[in-house]
Amino acid sequence: MTPQQLQLAHRSFVVLMPDLDRAVSAFYARLFELDPDLRPMFPTEIHLQQLKFGQMLDTLLGDPERFEALIPAVQRMGVRHLEYGVTDEHYATVAGALLHALDQTLGSHFTEEVREAWVAVYTQLAEVMQEAARAA
Repeated sequence: MTPQQLQLAHRSFVVLMPDLDRAVSAFYARLFELDPDLRPMFPTEIHLQQLKFGQMLDTLLGDPERFEALIPAVQRMGVRHLEYGVTDEHYATVAGALLHALDQTLGSHFTEEVREAWVAVYTQLAEVMQEAARAA
């Protein structure tokens, strides 16, 4: 991930903010469509999980200047996800659901360049989480 990609993901996140609830709902709907076996990993009432996911996106992309400082928290999140039963394969499913939700919510703002930026940011975060989980 380049600094430019992080900035581009941040700028598109700012555009997304007014529709964040819709994007998060689209993410979970697509996630469970792609892999229904993931549904039991989440609480029956998904609203709280959706809120947490939106807050996590805001924390990570709301201020790109503090992105690096958040890496230890991302590592801890990777270890927690291992405890929930998340496997390496699930990260690819999450990526697909995230890109789908961004496409649905950002519309014409979701250009190929923006897509590539989100892929780069997500890939870095997923790698940090997976490395921490393997080390645990």
